[in-house]
Amino acid sequence: MRALKWIVGTVVLAGLAIGGYIGWERLSRVETTDDAQIDGAIYPLSTRVKGHVSKANVHDQAAVKANDVLVQLDPSDFEVALEKARAELADAEATLASARSDIPVTSVSTASVLSGARSSRQDATAQVSWSEQALGAAKARLKTAEANVRVAEANAHKAAQDVERYKPLLARDDIPRQLYDQAVAEAEAGRASVDAQKAAATEAQQNVLAAEKSVEQARAKVGQADATVEGAMTGPQQVKSSEARAQSAAAKVAQKRAEVEQAELNLKYTNIAAPATGIVARRAVEVGQYIEPGQQLLAIVDLNKVWVVANFKETQLKDMKVGQRADIKVDANGRTYSGHIQSIAGASGARFSLLPPENATGNYVKVVQRIPVIIALDPGQNDDLSLRPGMSVTPTVHVH
Repeated sequence: MRALKWIVGTVVLAGLAIGGYIGWERLSRVETTDDAQIDGAIYPLSTRVKGHVSKANVHDQAAVKANDVLVQLDPSDFEVALEKARAELADAEATLASARSDIPVTSVSTASVLSGARSSRQDATAQVSWSEQALGAAKARLKTAEANVRVAEANAHKAAQDVERYKPLLARDDIPRQLYDQAVAEAEAGRASVDAQKAAATEAQQNVLAAEKSVEQARAKVGQADATVEGAMTGPQQVKSSEARAQSAAAKVAQKRAEVEQAELNLKYTNIAAPATGIVARRAVEVGQYIEPGQQLLAIVDLNKVWVVANFKETQLKDMKVGQRADIKVDANGRTYSGHIQSIAGASGARFSLLPPENATGNYVKVVQRIPVIIALDPGQNDDLSLRPGMSVTPTVHVH
């Protein structure tokens, strides 16, 4: 009986021990790899403009701060280009001001010309009417004068006939001398009247010709006034043309302003500054060197932005999740840093290699793939900036 109890107790204790071990193993399970290294932000610096290097203020492995000027290009050409751009902008702005001032002047001027032209046409039309009336009156007077000539000629003819009749009668003393003299006087008066009426008719004829010329001149003035009105009617088009010139000048100003801004930027680009605090690496620039846009001059390693890239086997990722705690042992100093999983890559490292595997060729060999996992350091772990990109590390991820 005692033996049975002892056996049962032993079995129970063994079961508890095994269960505790299994639970402890599950709770303390980790995944580790030695295929890992420190990575970080490395900023390659290049120039945006071409020119000769006048200053190279740093050397390899020098510590720099953000916005420190590292390389300077000769700014002379860019200063000249900026002054030229500013002068062209000033000229364009003056042209714009002149074009804008022309708009109201043109508008008022064309309106005034149109109003004057219409008034002149009305005056010319009235002059035509008056001249035509004067012509009609002159023609009427001419007709009257011609009628008076005929009357005077008739009277003169009658007086001359009376003189011819009185001559034989006077010779025979059948009529008094006084009656004959009176007939002679009337004949003389008749001839004079004919001459006077012919002169009046000639004057009336000249007046008709003058009136006709006046009508022609008045009608010509109407034609001129019509042409002036038609020309003045183009005023709105002239105003629109002035507005179009102003718009073109405004566009020119915008273009020249952009050129000034570009020239200012180009001058600013002659100073190549550090984008971040860090260490200079791969310096490849010397004073006097001619450089082209895009040519890499040096690089800045930002020691404040480092992380771990750990290439875990795909079989290790079963329970691995973003946010899990990780310990990172650094080979360089033997220290262990704390961190956490920041992200897990979307594909294996082999898929991004220069020659990715081609599994459809029939010679497929199954190989355990590795997936890059980014492990971020916890705050305060790298305050001394001792970690460098490329250092070998051994991360251990707690996946429980």
